[in-house]
Amino acid sequence: MRPKGFAAFVALVALLIGAVPVFAQSLADIAKKEEERRKKIPEPAKVYTNKDLTAAPATSAATPASSTPAASAPAASADAAKAKEQDAKDKGPAKDQAYWAGKMKALRDELARNETYAEALQTRLNSLQTDFVNRDDPAQRSVIERDRQKVAAELGRLKQSITNAKKAITDLEEEARRAGVPPGWLR
Repeated sequence: MRPKGFAAFVALVALLIGAVPVFAQSLADIAKKEEERRKKIPEPAKVYTNKDLTAAPATSAATPASSTPAASAPAASADAAKAKEQDAKDKGPAKDQAYWAGKMKALRDELARNETYAEALQTRLNSLQTDFVNRDDPAQRSVIERDRQKVAAELGRLKQSITNAKKAITDLEEEARRAGVPPGWLR
């Protein structure tokens, strides 16, 4: 009974191995099917962005009607001129390439200065640590320890400043991206 089961098993395996090449597809067939599938996919719907939207019309408070329309026309134009002047003051400086480049340069310069200063403080801290370990006199050790604590506190403050400067740079890049500023302006 055992040889028959084994022979049946071998026959089944041979049959399956022979059938595998029949079901295999070539790479060209798969590429053709994928191309057909992609042609059948409909075009994506229109995506609206802020650039596609028009600015909302400015709403102004209704002016009371006067008996003479000629008298209200100059007053309305004067109000419009004042509103335009106020808008110009509110906008602040023009945000052109010089503005963005200058702001980014100032942030990067501050970051570089703080990183250099942090490296110098770290070197000073290491030196004080070595001095502290090598001294036997308790009076000298206490002076060195006090200096070491000052330097460590300043280094901690400076590292926080570096973190804040990196965040400010990231925030400025994000603000520029939202404002539609070309990336080359920030270099």
